[in-house]
Amino acid sequence: MTEPIVRAHALAKHYGALAAVAGIDFEIEPGICFGFLGPNGAGKTTTLRMCMGLSPPDGGRLEIFGLSLPRHGRRVRARMGVVPQADNLDPDFTVEENLRIYGRYFGLRRRILDTRIPALLEFAALAERAHARTEALSGGMKRRLTLARALINDPQLVVLDEPTTGLDPQARHLVWARLEQLRARGTTLLLTTHYMEEAERLCDRLVVMDHGSILDTGTPRELVNRHVEPEVVEIRNAPAHLEGHLLDGGCRIERVGSSLYCYTRRATALIEHLRDQPGLVFLHRPAGLEDVFLRLTGRELRDT
Repeated sequence: MTEPIVRAHALAKHYGALAAVAGIDFEIEPGICFGFLGPNGAGKTTTLRMCMGLSPPDGGRLEIFGLSLPRHGRRVRARMGVVPQADNLDPDFTVEENLRIYGRYFGLRRRILDTRIPALLEFAALAERAHARTEALSGGMKRRLTLARALINDPQLVVLDEPTTGLDPQARHLVWARLEQLRARGTTLLLTTHYMEEAERLCDRLVVMDHGSILDTGTPRELVNRHVEPEVVEIRNAPAHLEGHLLDGGCRIERVGSSLYCYTRRATALIEHLRDQPGLVFLHRPAGLEDVFLRLTGRELRDT
């Protein structure tokens, strides 16, 4: 049996009276994409910081590559790549220089970098911008360069903290394609994201966190099957009288403003009824990870 790359048991981190991470357990098998989902303040980034050896746990055990953290943080980071939330590229250097200097931090020799850098520039679709200053790059280009930089040491584990936030759809899909290539090559990915489509597309397994605790874990499909009905009908600007009729039809209803979300196992009769309502706008779709996320963590706005 293959040993997990990451093992956490009763992992905890406190800031005063606040339990940012409240004693969580998880394991990450090699070669998969493992995701953390949760609203702002759920404890995702704190967990990643502990995994990177940047924040010492206050309790529990954490091992990566069989090495305990934070004791062996330096050795673990040598085999890890990191894509932070915000790009922290050096604006004084060109694209190629950013990769070369970062590679030197890992003690990589010039002949290795001379081979590795062109391959990473091709991987990130930046070969033609090798000599451009980073300040001249678009947001999507900077994000791809940050990903390429994280791979300069040929890591076994890549930690990605919201890697596509703020990107346009074209740039996001290109980053997704590159991450899928990494996973296909056997690189283990540890991902946090607010994009449910991203999690469903990339993650083999994931956990949903809130208030520092893990609410559930599984594959995206397992979580959907466990927590929500298979079909959803969204009704926009629903009249007040409609909700009572839908409840009589056996739907589970959630109202958000003037919209109704009808969760059901058989939507056929409901759709036929809605089609008879003149001017009613509705959408029928399969349930997804966003429905699970909202059911487990609620629909209230989180500002922190």
